[in-house]
Formats: sequence, C-alpha cells, structure tokens
Amino acid sequence: MKKHLHPKWYENCIVYCNGKPIMKIGSTKPELHVEVWSGIHPFYTGSQKQLDTEGRIEKFMRKYGM
Repeated sequence: MKKHLHPKWYENCIVYCNGKPIMKIGSTKPELHVEVWSGIHPFYTGSQKQLDTEGRIEKFMRKYGM
C-alpha cells in the first residue's frame, strides 16, 4: 500500500445509540452515532405490530384459499 493514501483505520471504533455505547467495530472514524440499530428496531425485537386496514389480510386469505 502507498503511504498517506488510505484513511486512518480505527480498530476499536465505538458505536453509540442514544448516548449509550452499543458495540466496537473497525471504521475510518473514531466513533459513530446511530439512531436505530437491530437491538431496538421493532422488526428484530419481535414487537412489530401488523396493521390490517380494511380487512386486506382476510381478503388475501379468501382470494388464495388459505
């Protein structure tokens, strides 16, 4: 590799979510701030709610005989 061409690599970059440290990763920045990560996202935590507007799920089930 050529010297002074590549950005500085930080082995222990800390990722923060809402001010709390979440994990350590390798990055070109010393620290990262994120708003959402898999530990609090409803899809990954199982708390996601399914909205049934106008009976669309039942209509789909009747149409395809499920």
